Amino acid sequence: MITDDQRIGQIYRQQSRLVLSTLIRLLGDFALAEEAMQEAFAAALRQWPDKGRPDNPTGWLIRTGHRRGVDQIRRKQTAHRYSHLLPSLEEAFSEPSEQTIEDDQLRLLFTCCHPALPLEARVALTLREMCGLTTEQVASGLLQKPATLAQWIVRAKKKIRLAGIPYEIPEASELPERLPGVLRVIYLVFNEGYSRSDGEQVVDVSLSAEAIRLAEVLAGLLPEGEVYGLLALMQLHHSRRHARQDIAGELVTLEDQSRALWDQPMIQSGLGWLEAALALTPTGPYTLQASIAAVHAQAPSAGVTDWGRIVRLYEALYRQQPSPVIALNRAVALAMRDTPADGLRLLDALVSHKAFARYHLFHAARADLHRRAGNRDEAQECYQLALTLVSQGPEHRFLERRLNELKDSS
Repeated sequence: MITDDQRIGQIYRQQSRLVLSTLIRLLGDFALAEEAMQEAFAAALRQWPDKGRPDNPTGWLIRTGHRRGVDQIRRKQTAHRYSHLLPSLEEAFSEPSEQTIEDDQLRLLFTCCHPALPLEARVALTLREMCGLTTEQVASGLLQKPATLAQWIVRAKKKIRLAGIPYEIPEASELPERLPGVLRVIYLVFNEGYSRSDGEQVVDVSLSAEAIRLAEVLAGLLPEGEVYGLLALMQLHHSRRHARQDIAGELVTLEDQSRALWDQPMIQSGLGWLEAALALTPTGPYTLQASIAAVHAQAPSAGVTDWGRIVRLYEALYRQQPSPVIALNRAVALAMRDTPADGLRLLDALVSHKAFARYHLFHAARADLHRRAGNRDEAQECYQLALTLVSQGPEHRFLERRLNELKDSS
């Protein structure tokens, strides 16, 4: 039987971010809103078991939190800092509508991802305020010390206050400029979970899942093609999470993964979001990347992957975003469509690019294509260079195995 405390805990997990986002708008301060929200849930724990749960728990929590926040400002120790807010806060409370609460979520997301904040602070603040992770959880997810992470968040909130960064949804005319920054933050969160930069786990499932949840919230509030495209991309990648390490914790490449372990319901969801994204023009970079992921997701086996389509999609993506990493991926796709030598010719042209000086995946890709082409000496040299740069345990052991296989065969 579910207890009252458990029900309130469930409401906290589901509703606390909604309550917080609205309290930030009503009270005008992150710290004050956070404290008021905690007090509102504490009041619910005391009152609901005896008086019963209200018909509108979210509205009750917002109203109670607003009242507690105003009470705090009236107290002597906080009156000076927040005195300028009192006149507007003491006006009659009007319970926000469902649409207003949804808008408040967007306000919070765009504030956390404001371009005036450093990128690392945007990521940390989004995880802390939008996802409700603790400082310790965010620090663990971003491979930072909790003290460092806490400083980022404190400085970001201070800058929001001192710089007067508005707590608002950008106007429609500003969305093309502001939305990519929000999507980038969400994708950075996902990537850190999808491919850990350190440690023994290839995937941090919880971090990737938080990014997907954020994108689902955004997709429900903001019907934009690239929002749908990003959500499709992350779901299609995340569908492979159970196949990317074997039972011993070793890395399994896409080519060797058991497709029976792929999450088919998530693939279907991703394909649905991709279809919705493609219906909205123009087609952007996240939608093109999702289209590439869809080719892999729909191939019955690695051997029948439509590499010709993947090459064409990478060429379209490169025209939009001519980055060195996209050039690298295009070269690998070309090698799979044609021959390893064709891919190597493109990679050789990128060797001097400064972006690849310490990028282990570039050297690992060259090693793999040399291996496939039968160039043992060149492959060994590239594997050895990649090993000096990789820091993730499973990746390091995978590259070592490949290198040792070459040595044993010579």
